[in-house]
Amino acid sequence: MTENEFWSIEELVALTNEVQTSEVEYNGKVLNFQYCELTEGEEPKITMPPSNATQEEENAAYQKIGQNRILCMIEKANKMNPEGATVDRKNWEHLPSSIRWGLSQSVLTISGDDTNFRKVDD
Repeated sequence: MTENEFWSIEELVALTNEVQTSEVEYNGKVLNFQYCELTEGEEPKITMPPSNATQEEENAAYQKIGQNRILCMIEKANKMNPEGATVDRKNWEHLPSSIRWGLSQSVLTISGDDTNFRKVDD
């Protein structure tokens, strides 16, 4: 097992003010984009699906919640670095769903691992 690296509070706080960049490959070309981590106060307000919602309605509601969060992260970075803006709320709906999916996965995935948080063994 390798030695763990630990975040300092200062590093984590700094992430909310740091524009990060990533890219998505699609049909042999690359789309560069930027995003920024959100603080709790910047998280978009969400409306949970009603308790009597069908599975399909729940899935659609959670997809909308997730996409709105990604867009808020992108918009925050775009405000901080307007010259680096490529994706925004206006063009999001017009992008191929494969690109939106890849972009979302890129933002939500840490170091190629699909798990955002891991339990540290004692």
